Amino acid sequence: VVMSNGYRTISQHLNDLKKENFSLKLRIYFLEERIQQKFEDSTNEDVHRKNIELKVEVESLKQELQERQQHTTAESLTNQNEAEVQRRYEERQQEISHLHEILETKIQLFQEVENQHTESIENLYYL
Repeated sequence: VVMSNGYRTISQHLNDLKKENFSLKLRIYFLEERIQQKFEDSTNEDVHRKNIELKVEVESLKQELQERQQHTTAESLTNQNEAEVQRRYEERQQEISHLHEILETKIQLFQEVENQHTESIENLYYL
């Protein structure tokens, strides 16, 4: 549990750094675009085209982020499910062990009763 918490903490920190890196890259990208646009004699059509391209890129990045978040959530659920399956397996093993002990005790009792009956029948036969 401690290791998985440490892993989650490191993983979360790594994800936070990736997000920060991504946003900084986007910021650099947009600033470079603005600088480029200032130095170029672009027409309104170029500006609209760039705007559309940027909107498309933003939406695709949003979708990629959502997919990664779903993947992370799915991994987390898988780990939780594995732990739950292991816990249930151990419980069942304990139940089986307990039932085995009960059956062994009952078999022993039946054998004792059978031996007593056999002795009783032998005693009756010799009388």
